[in-house]
Amino acid sequence: MKNPMVYILANKLKTTLYTGVTSNITKRIFQHKNKFCEGFTTRYNCDQLVYYEIFDDMTNAIKREKQLKGGSRQRKIDLINNFNPDWKDLYSELCRF
Repeated sequence: MKNPMVYILANKLKTTLYTGVTSNITKRIFQHKNKFCEGFTTRYNCDQLVYYEIFDDMTNAIKREKQLKGGSRQRKIDLINNFNPDWKDLYSELCRF
């Protein structure tokens, strides 16, 4: 699926969150799950896709990513709870497209 998207990853215990942006969500989450992305997500084992938003263009996706990163942790938790109340890993659902 190639669309600009903002996404939030969580670790298995749902204690650490990571916000990112990509134009190819299935490829990017695959990279996170297989630890190809050195840094924060590898260090904290964030590989569960719990939230995403789709955009028409990358400029707006980047603006939204910055907005989410600048917001509180509680705001991210609220977004996830409204979008994905069970905090299930949404990666397999996106791979069907």
